[in-house]
Amino acid sequence: MHDHTAPAPSTPPAADGAPVAPTSRRFVENKPPRGLYVRVFIYVVATHALLAFMSLLVVIAKSR
Repeated sequence: MHDHTAPAPSTPPAADGAPVAPTSRRFVENKPPRGLYVRVFIYVVATHALLAFMSLLVVIAKSR
């Protein structure tokens, strides 16, 4: 069993020895993904639309 003290690099170094930047976006721990903002926006709009529809039903039912 090998005893590794340093993790293997995720990208191979370039010819001059500098690491190559990965082309895919990296996850940053302090910033949530963009899809989270989209889902929260959709959920907020959907819940407000549902609440408005239910309120409309109550108003119509009271007027009869």
